[in-house]
Amino acid sequence: MSDGTSGGMFEPLLRSYDEKRRAELVAAYMAVEHAAEPVPEVRFVALREPALRRTLEEMLRLSGRTLVRPGGAARWISGYRDDVAAVLGADPDCAPAVEDRAALVLVLIHSVAIPRAAGLLEEDSWTSPYPAPVEELRRRSQLPVGELEASLRRLRTAGLVAQVKGGGEESGGFVPGAQFHRLTPAARRRLQEELILAAGPGSPLAAAIRARRRGRGAS
Repeated sequence: MSDGTSGGMFEPLLRSYDEKRRAELVAAYMAVEHAAEPVPEVRFVALREPALRRTLEEMLRLSGRTLVRPGGAARWISGYRDDVAAVLGADPDCAPAVEDRAALVLVLIHSVAIPRAAGLLEEDSWTSPYPAPVEELRRRSQLPVGELEASLRRLRTAGLVAQVKGGGEESGGFVPGAQFHRLTPAARRRLQEELILAAGPGSPLAAAIRARRRGRGAS
């Protein structure tokens, strides 16, 4: 094939396949890497067939990625492998600015944590139809309004939040962005713990999380 994606580092994995299968693998690779939303497996043979999906996993692994199936549905997208994410997370150059992280936590608390506590969202869901109201974010944030709005713009550009327009007198709000589809199950669990620590640092659940982490560190 003339597509550069099928050559180079992928060639050893694709060598045993005929032209049609190679094209199917490359198409699925491009879809899960570049789609904004999880890709239904019915659209790609390489997502439906287990043997081809294993090869697709190996293709992604070469670039530090893995297949993710959000919510256990028959839809797939790619995300960073947990070991790679840990390395990137420890690099200050790869982390969002402190004010951006603070704004993101506020959005997650009001659009995910509070609705989840009310039984309106599933435990493992990081998508939400309950936007964090703009006015509430301004009220709760310790950032000046201009800095908060700049942080929200940067988060939106990075795909970490999405803006929902309000209707009538409503001012709209923010929900988690498309990047949250790309979290592995382990990353979703870690994020849930971080959200508990941020929203209720004095709660028994937060204390249990800290104790469990200390236990892991000691071992």
